Amino acid sequence: MLNEQTLTQLKHLRLDGMVAALDDDATSSVAAGLGFAERLSMLVQREIDWRDNKRLARLLKAARLKVSGACIEDIKWRASRNLDRNLVTSLAGCDWVRHARCVLVTGSTGTGKTWLSCALAHQAARSGFTVLYTRATRLMQELRVAHGDGSFGRRLGQLARVDVLVLDDFAGVPIEPGESADLLELLDDRVGTRATLITSQLAVNAWHAWLEEPTIADAILDRIVHSSHRIELKGPSLRKAENKDTESGQ
Repeated sequence: MLNEQTLTQLKHLRLDGMVAALDDDATSSVAAGLGFAERLSMLVQREIDWRDNKRLARLLKAARLKVSGACIEDIKWRASRNLDRNLVTSLAGCDWVRHARCVLVTGSTGTGKTWLSCALAHQAARSGFTVLYTRATRLMQELRVAHGDGSFGRRLGQLARVDVLVLDDFAGVPIEPGESADLLELLDDRVGTRATLITSQLAVNAWHAWLEEPTIADAILDRIVHSSHRIELKGPSLRKAENKDTESGQ
C-alpha cells in the first residue's frame, strides 16, 4: 500500500488514472500477484484509459449532439431502411473524416437521419476528432447575427477548425437572403480540410433549386456533393414503429 505522500505526488503529476487504480481494491488484489513490471504496466494502462475516457467525455460535451446516446453498435439494420451495412461500417472507421469528405444523409421525417448522424459523429469523437452538431437553420441565424456584431469572421474561423461539423435538417425551411453566400463561405473553409455531415428531408437533386441563386448553388454543390458518401434512408417513421411496439408491449 502506497503512503499518502506518494498518492499526493501522483495527483500533483496529474496521474489521476493511476491514483484511481491504486485506490481500487479489486485492482490492488490483482496486482498483488504480479511482478513489478506487470504491476507498472497495469497502472500505465489504467492511466491511458483514464485519459482517453476524459478526452472522450470532453469531446462529446463540446459536440452537443442532439442524441447523445446514439452509437454505431445500436443501429437498426432493417432492410426497409435502405441502409448499406458495408458503407456504414466503412464510415465507422472514420477515414471520411481523415480525408475531409462529406456524408449526406437524406430521407423522410422519422427515418432516423438525426440519430444516424449523431452515431457517426459519436464514432468520430471516439477516434479523437472534434465534433459540433447544429441545426442548419440555427447556424444560419447565428451567422446572420454575427454579421451584425462584427464576429462573423471569427465564428467562421472557429467552425473551420472543427473536424466534423454536423448540419442537421438542411434545407428544412426556405432560405433567407444572404444565407446562401454565408453557407458558401462556411463550406469553402472546410472543403479538402475538414469533414461535414449533412442531413435533409429534401433529396440532394432538389438542393440546387432550394438555394435559389444558381451561381452560388453551383459552387456549394460542387464542394459537398461530388466527392461525398450518400445515404438515402427509406421506410416508415421509426417513431411510429416505436410507439406501436410500446403500445403492444414489445
